[in-house]
Amino acid sequence: MNHQRRLAGLLAAGVLVVAACSGGSSNASPSSAASSGASSAPTTGAESSGVGSSAVASASAASPSASASAALATVPPGGPVTIKWFCCLGGGDDPSQLKAEQKVVTNFNKSHPNIKLVFDHAAYSGARAALATELGSGNGPDVVGPVGVGGAEAFHGQWMDLTDLIQKNNYDLSQYGKGAVDFYKIGNEGQVGIPFAIYPSELYYQPDMFDEAQLDAPPPDYNSKYMLDGQQVDWNYDTARQVAMRLTLDKSGKNATEAGFDPKTIVQYGFEPQRDDIRGLAAYFGAGKLVADDGKTVQIPDAWKAGWKWFYDGMWKDHFIETGPVFNSQTFNGGGYTFNSGKVAMAENFLWNVCCVTDAGGNWDLGAIPSFNGKPTAAFNADTFRILKSTKHPDEAFTVLRYLLDDASKELLNAYSGFPARTADQSTFFQQLEQQKDDKGKLIYPPDVNWQVAVDGIQYADNPNFESYMPAYNQSLDVLNKFSTRWQTNGGLNMDSEIATLQSQLQTIWDKSH
Repeated sequence: MNHQRRLAGLLAAGVLVVAACSGGSSNASPSSAASSGASSAPTTGAESSGVGSSAVASASAASPSASASAALATVPPGGPVTIKWFCCLGGGDDPSQLKAEQKVVTNFNKSHPNIKLVFDHAAYSGARAALATELGSGNGPDVVGPVGVGGAEAFHGQWMDLTDLIQKNNYDLSQYGKGAVDFYKIGNEGQVGIPFAIYPSELYYQPDMFDEAQLDAPPPDYNSKYMLDGQQVDWNYDTARQVAMRLTLDKSGKNATEAGFDPKTIVQYGFEPQRDDIRGLAAYFGAGKLVADDGKTVQIPDAWKAGWKWFYDGMWKDHFIETGPVFNSQTFNGGGYTFNSGKVAMAENFLWNVCCVTDAGGNWDLGAIPSFNGKPTAAFNADTFRILKSTKHPDEAFTVLRYLLDDASKELLNAYSGFPARTADQSTFFQQLEQQKDDKGKLIYPPDVNWQVAVDGIQYADNPNFESYMPAYNQSLDVLNKFSTRWQTNGGLNMDSEIATLQSQLQTIWDKSH
């Protein structure tokens, strides 16, 4: 599962960078969030050593609530306190990113004589092992990042609750959306992070395909109904299924609801879920996690079961979703994701797909994610910096954290191609995006893209996040990937039985891990 395809398309000098958008999402890579059999830490949608080139220029601008360097402490007796910043458990390992990070370290040390910031770099491929070794030796770092949920959960329970430090320093969390803040508020672990770079979900769609089918476009916001056959209906997964079937066409032009439709000759599909991780696919039907509160029992949320069944029936019964072989074919898997082939009417994906969606043609747009049981859920990817509980200098570590999030945010978001979590910077981000041109001087993105629905989706982020902790993390991912492949390549399966078997196999692994 390749999570490299993301906002690497932002650029300087008007040149679109799409290097991070290579390959189909079924192909594993060293920076995959869910690589089958991977020995490295799982990562989230914004974690990749290949993200962000020197050509990238985010439109984000730092808007710190109060500059971390406004009032500098004097050098304490014995010299400055050393704070170690560990990278690269997630992103940050690209040469251009390393250059930006070193610049941030230099600037911090110039403005903070009481703290000596040391950059502790480990290449992504060995970062998990390196961090584990450092922690095991008692010589661990203080600050870690950028890191997403998957990478952080490889070190579950070792992150500091920032609540007291946030209050002590009067750090203003209102500059971020509530959903983004709550994303890092984890049960009895507390506020383990502050938002930095975020990747909300939205529905990509092709207006021309809807027009040709004489269907209304998906709702532009989360408060609107959908007009279907002259009636106002909820924009939910039942409605999306009906619409998607009408948008699925065989080579003779018949749609999937018509007699004589041939599922073996489909030339246009109606819907594509975000299938990189079947936990994430299910999370669009409702936030949840696989581990029960006791930390050792497998639980599969009812919404996830419904999502998996909807996905399976969409492939093998209703034929509006591609099967695995079709999804992986060169014909349909264009630009790294099948929507980008220009042969899919609508697809759920994260904002980082903006990098490659230009392959889908010049008239795509964004709409609201469908709801399930009356509630929309927009699966969420995010990166930030975290403080380890083992730090001996929490106050100084928080000063560094605050600097990275505030004073250095523009430099780092540029390097990481990150959509800013700080709400005041988000509109500028999209304004910059809309101005980008290709090497022929043509605007890259369609005019008047509904970017606002991406921002609105932040409040519907899945919490708990689908990448949340589970025992035997990598082994569990192997099992999940095995079932994902099985479901995508075999029709006629009993999904109730399949889900029960999946749960049983996960439980066996977890029992052995205790």
